[in-house]
Amino acid sequence: MMFAISAQRIDVGDVERCVRDEKYGGIVTFIGVVRATAEDGRAVEALEYETHAPMAVAEFERIACEVQERHGDLRIAMSHREGRLAVGEVAVVVAVAAPHRATAFAACAQAVDALKCRAPIWKKERYRDGSDRWRENVS
Repeated sequence: MMFAISAQRIDVGDVERCVRDEKYGGIVTFIGVVRATAEDGRAVEALEYETHAPMAVAEFERIACEVQERHGDLRIAMSHREGRLAVGEVAVVVAVAAPHRATAFAACAQAVDALKCRAPIWKKERYRDGSDRWRENVS
């Protein structure tokens, strides 16, 4: 399994390869991308992520254990960027492999929601008008 915080571009294929195994028939991958418009309608120029990487990776591991306890036999990988990301860049990838697709979808959703709420990752939206705002972690 892979749990990572990185300033480098995330290779979605690498994350998926970490969970791929012949015994699993379903792989679900969530890819979070920086969008051009904030929830309040303002034009976004970039996002800046600050993390406490060791704590974030440890939280990813705890989340994976909880997801496995609930959903059984599966593999999970999570990777999140830090630093400044432009619109269109991949910010987070969560991949889950499970014996069947329903389990993979449910487990991936649980992992993404927990990551968004609990991981020590902070996001600042930078707007095209020059203003910015820190955003709360919510699912």
